[in-house]
Amino acid sequence: MLNILFENDNIIAVDKLAGLACIAEREREKDNLHAQLSAMYPHKIFIVHRLDKETSGVILFAKNTAAHNHLCQQFAEHTVEKTYLVLAHGRITSNSGTIDKPLRQFGSGRVAIDMERGKPSVTEYKVIERFQDYTLVRAHPITGRRHQLRVHFYSIGHAIVGDPFYGNKNPRINSGAKYSVSRLMLHAERITFSLPTGEQMIIESPSPEAFTQFITSLRRTCL
Repeated sequence: MLNILFENDNIIAVDKLAGLACIAEREREKDNLHAQLSAMYPHKIFIVHRLDKETSGVILFAKNTAAHNHLCQQFAEHTVEKTYLVLAHGRITSNSGTIDKPLRQFGSGRVAIDMERGKPSVTEYKVIERFQDYTLVRAHPITGRRHQLRVHFYSIGHAIVGDPFYGNKNPRINSGAKYSVSRLMLHAERITFSLPTGEQMIIESPSPEAFTQFITSLRRTCL
């Protein structure tokens, strides 16, 4: 059952589960968020933007061409504000920062920093809480490149916890701990945009249980 966070005649905001693809990744793959939504409505559902399969949180879809064009223009002009919760490896010492490194996607699908041929990519972040070996941050991607947050934090030596491509995907809190993480610790917490009427919208997605449980287990180790 899909968790619809907001819906009107133009837009649907869905709380995407981690592990569910936004669209079909392979020709035979049918279980994806867009397919599930399309099965619920008699009309076409338009894809506006995407979240990585491993990422959870709020994502927008359009219900008609006019709304689709309106939202896509905002994304193209970088006027949509996106906020993510990120749990990163290591202790990030600065309370806030900006990662300004161009990104390029290679044929394998992997993304990397490329100072000469990469597309401009900027991420701002603020530290929320520090643990012994991890840092919880709130990140704001100014641009919207594929794997942007994952590669940017990896590039500064603080890969996102649970990342199967850019870090240790099965970390444990410490050698004696019984807790481990089973997902990418990246969650699309909030999105701010304007409706076709001009009204500003802020839609939030609460942290999933698996995300909060791991954070709670980290806090317990600090007691």
